[in-house]
Amino acid sequence: MNWSAIPDITAAGFLAIAFASVLNRNGVSGPYRWLIGWLLIVLHFVALLFISMPAFWGNLADIISTTALLWAAVFFMWETVPYKSLNTSRYMLFSILTANLVHSIFSNIANSSTLALDLSSALYAIGPLTVMALSWKQIHAPIRILAVSSYCALSIFLIFLNHYPQPHMLLAYAPEFLITYLLCSVHFTAIYGRATAGSLITITGMYLWASVFIIAPYLSIHPPSFHIEEEVWNLPKYIVAVGMILLLLENQVEHNRFLALRDELTGLPNRRLFQDRLSRAIERARRSGTQTALLMIDLDHFKSVNDTHGHIVGDELLKCISRKLEQRLRKTDTVARTGGDEFSIILECPIEREEANKVADSLLSEVREPIALGNHLVQASFSLGIALYPEDALCLDDLYIAADTNMYKSKSAVLTSQ
Repeated sequence: MNWSAIPDITAAGFLAIAFASVLNRNGVSGPYRWLIGWLLIVLHFVALLFISMPAFWGNLADIISTTALLWAAVFFMWETVPYKSLNTSRYMLFSILTANLVHSIFSNIANSSTLALDLSSALYAIGPLTVMALSWKQIHAPIRILAVSSYCALSIFLIFLNHYPQPHMLLAYAPEFLITYLLCSVHFTAIYGRATAGSLITITGMYLWASVFIIAPYLSIHPPSFHIEEEVWNLPKYIVAVGMILLLLENQVEHNRFLALRDELTGLPNRRLFQDRLSRAIERARRSGTQTALLMIDLDHFKSVNDTHGHIVGDELLKCISRKLEQRLRKTDTVARTGGDEFSIILECPIEREEANKVADSLLSEVREPIALGNHLVQASFSLGIALYPEDALCLDDLYIAADTNMYKSKSAVLTSQ
């Protein structure tokens, strides 16, 4: 038994527990594949306990240890893929995991034939290339092309080593580990390359982790060789773990900030954020001597929608309306949910009343179209009020009052006509 692995098992186990605890409390759709990766790291260290056992059990422990460490990097990397929910991403994941496992098995079997080694090495290219070819029209992102190209290069290099007269020194560099962890580092840089402590620590730790597979073998096989304790080479793992926990906490802070300024149902700005943006829009209009329009839209008879079709349909109706309004407006404009069934819109300057009226008519014609929500077809009616700064009011509160007054005049006119 390799009792020296006990401290690493303990440290990795506590880190996995801490990571799981933070993940469960995060309140955000968390990167649970990172947790899978850390559990695989624990499995890697557990397998090292038995790696010194003779014959079959020692080989099995070596296969499990090698595969778990490779799979951990693959799961870390897969979490960063933007399109990981697509089937093509799952197929890519399966092809890489399979190549890792098969190559680890044949590499640790003493009497494996060269043909078997070649075929297991070729899996690193065959699987990813096949998936990319079949899904090229759907996804051909640069990060995927880089990953597939790297695995193809790894496959060719491994096949070369299978036929190299004395491959032991080159094999000491563990090219499959080097490529996998370098790719993981590149993925993290591409997705989390922002100036925060969690991001910087995680990315730095990832590159250090990848460099271990070059530096450690080099120091062990090139004179003057000298011994460095295993704990030194394991240090990057713990740096990455700390960085990932910090990233989770940073995501929690961002999520809380989002909830403080956004409507939870629709994702639109809430009243607090809207008032801030309206105040800034008024100030810009004042400085430039132009106008800014405030539109207030109220959904008529929304209670009857909830009573007739249920609150789930009512919520879906609000989300659908919010999407329609966002799609109709310019990027410089703002739409917010400022009440239960009330939406407010800022049309940034320069804007004239005639133009504001045209935008209002366009918005109403869009949202008044019947909306299919599951088995229900809902046709909503709306009341709208418009107020312009500085023509109708000179301050934020008065502008709100003017728009609100005009909206209720519109609502009264509709009710009277009915």
